[in-house]
Amino acid sequence: MRRLLRRVVVDGLHRWADRLPVWASVHSGTRRAGRFAAFGEGSLLCFPWTALYGEQAIHIGRDTMIGSYVSLSAGMVPGQRLLHEGIVVIGDRCVIGRGTSIVGHYRIEIGDDVWTGPGVYVTDQNHGVDDPDLPIGVQPPAPERPVRIGAGSWLGAGVVVLPGVTIGEHVAVGAGAVVTRDLPDRCVAAGVPARVVRMLGPGESPHPSSGRTSSA
Repeated sequence: MRRLLRRVVVDGLHRWADRLPVWASVHSGTRRAGRFAAFGEGSLLCFPWTALYGEQAIHIGRDTMIGSYVSLSAGMVPGQRLLHEGIVVIGDRCVIGRGTSIVGHYRIEIGDDVWTGPGVYVTDQNHGVDDPDLPIGVQPPAPERPVRIGAGSWLGAGVVVLPGVTIGEHVAVGAGAVVTRDLPDRCVAAGVPARVVRMLGPGESPHPSSGRTSSA
């Protein structure tokens, strides 16, 4: 009897755990979605997330899916009074991969139809390094510089996008790349630092098919 009871309890806990991500995820019409500056119809923020704050300065477009274990933040700390409401802007029909971090202090703009793989890191801020006698973590931050990722682009797994970068439209960035400078429209970039390895021709899409850039 004790073994049977234990099995019933464990099975119940497993069913509860399976359903929790569905119940706790954020979608338009939920109370949590109302905290955002905008949360478009058909969009979904999967549970659990790693960090989520400054929602009043975060805009999410329509039909966008944001994966689990994502960090999505506007401002330095929770509860901070923010200077404007458009610090992080994510467009329509985007897919933000599991474990991605989008850390905005000033302005991060992600265009429509942008997809990312897992573990991408995008930020508009960095630590200051001006005083060699102070630990980096306690130095004043460097000035924030806006980041823009153009519509229709794809960032592979583990890509890092640093402050001040503009990635053009329809750009594919290979896994593990570190983007330190602007990338033009319709190109493929890879490496550390990321460099253009080829330009996309007419009809080619940056969104991967079977792991390769493919024709639309």
